[in-house]
This record gives sequence, structure tokens and C-alpha cells, in this order.
Amino acid sequence: MRFHEIGGPEVLRLDDLDPGEPGPGEARIRVDAIGVNRAEALFRSDRYIEPVKRLPARLGTEAAGVVEAVGSGVTGVREGQAVSVVPAFSQNEYGVYAERAIVPAAALLPRPEGVDAVSGAAVWMPYLTAYGAMVEVGGVRAGDTVVLNAASSSVGLAAIHTAVRAGATPVAVTRTRAKSARLLEEGAAEVIVSDEEDVAERVLALTGGRGAEQVLDAVAGPGVTELGRAVAPGGTLVLWGAQSGQPTPYPGFDLGMPALNIRTYTVLEITRDRERLRRAAAFVSSGLRTGAFRPVVDRLFPLQEIVEAHRHLESNTQVGKIVVTVAR
Repeated sequence: MRFHEIGGPEVLRLDDLDPGEPGPGEARIRVDAIGVNRAEALFRSDRYIEPVKRLPARLGTEAAGVVEAVGSGVTGVREGQAVSVVPAFSQNEYGVYAERAIVPAAALLPRPEGVDAVSGAAVWMPYLTAYGAMVEVGGVRAGDTVVLNAASSSVGLAAIHTAVRAGATPVAVTRTRAKSARLLEEGAAEVIVSDEEDVAERVLALTGGRGAEQVLDAVAGPGVTELGRAVAPGGTLVLWGAQSGQPTPYPGFDLGMPALNIRTYTVLEITRDRERLRRAAAFVSSGLRTGAFRPVVDRLFPLQEIVEAHRHLESNTQVGKIVVTVAR
């Protein structure tokens, strides 16, 4: 599946191509399931943090399948092995929206026993993202309060589960009440409806005026100043998405220069660092084994309906992951 022009979901087109043979450090996989992510919709519309460099362009960074062939110098995976592809590469170079795809072998993780293809395409990006931001970067501790918006996304749900596992208190922010009950079911200690409530005031009330040690912002834009008010002294505001598509001001001066740490974050900090990825994979795998972590799949689409899958993604009505399956 490629796009030959920049645009909406309708520009996605199924092309018949020879996948070729893997080169040094690469592997070819038979793709069984594909995880659909916001980054791909942004890349397709040329609004991602990395611009589209050439057309037609491939798409997709997360999948599950079986290794068919490996290039020279590849260790750690073998032909016939069930694996997951994690986002660790540029979509200008590789893409997994396909029946077969060549990817860097460094982007492959062996699928744990009992994890099927759909789960293997739905679990890694959300939990690697949440682990990296909250544990590796943020150093979340038991007793901390973690506030997150876009909470019904796959990453938002993984962040809720990760906070619970760390002994922290997850506070979910959602625009309307439609998803509040589901967020509570998934483990949110509190749900703040941003269309009806003052987010910062509610966070301060919930924490006895202290604020949250971590605030995870997937939306960015003008609202970042309001979220900055909700951060505890010495706490961290992590910008890990820009769903608003609007300019994001620096809030420190408007807030009176509090002891506020602000940083950007993407999952590539984890997936492109071998040692960090090893730790993250161990953390997620142990959560899967104990049942603390699980893939939350909103809907399945066949590959031939990838356009509809992207339309559903952009509707923002989903709870959890959208997964595309590849029929044989």
C-alpha cells in the first residue's frame, strides 16, 4: 500500500510490487497484521515530524508476521520465526503496509509465546512509548500522579496500565464524557472531561494542591500552558504528540517561571537504542505474562480496506488500537 500524492485517506493505493531480497542487516517478513498509528496519517498528509521525501511513498512502522529471509550480518532472528516489527525506522526508507515487507532486523522483536499476530501488531508501540516516557525518561515512582490526555488512544491506555503497574495514580483527560466509563474500566483513577472542567484546577484539587509529577501531552497547541499549571514543582510535562496541529507556545514565562521541566519525546528514543529497547521489551513482556498489560484492539480491517481504517483513525471515535489484517 503506497500513496502517490499527499492527501487524505483516499490517496492510499494498493500496488503490485516485488518485495525483493533483504540486504545486509535487513529481513523480509510475511506480514500477517499491521498496527495503524497516528504517525502514519500525519506522514500521509505530510504533517509528520519528518517530511515525505519522495513519491510514491510507503507507509507503516508496526506489524506482526513471520521472518521469510534474512540478509547478511543478521543475528537474533531466524527464518520461520514469529516476530513483531516496532517503529525504529523512517517511513521514507521502509513501510509495512504490505503482504511482504523488508525491514531492518534491528526493528524486530521475537513474539512472546501466546501472542498472536493481531496482538503482536497492537501491543508494542503503545507500551514501548509509555514505558520510555514514564519509566526511562520520567522515572515514575509509586505515589506519583500521572495526567494524560488523548487517554482513549492505544498509547493513552498503555500509559494508564503502566502507571498502575508502577504504583502511580493515572488521571485521564478526555474531551467528552462518552469514553469516561471505559477509561475507568481500564484503570484510570479519575477522568477529567476537558470540555466541561478546568483541567489544571481539577488536577490540583485531586493532588491537594501539589500537582502531577508527570503530565503526558499528546495534543500540544495552546492548551500546553493550561497543562503546565497542573505540573507539580520539579515535575515534567512531556510532549509526545501534536494532534492539535496548532503552534505550541513555551508556557514557562506565562506561568511565572515555575520549576517546570518540559521535554519532547518519541518512541524512537527507545527503539533506536539497543540497550533501552532490551529493557523496554523485558518490561512489556513481563507485563504481558502477568496480565498487567494487554493489547486493546478497537477494530479490525482487511488490508484492502486500509482507506476505511485511516478514516476511522481520523474520526477519533476509537478506543485502543486499529489493526489491519492480511489475508492469505
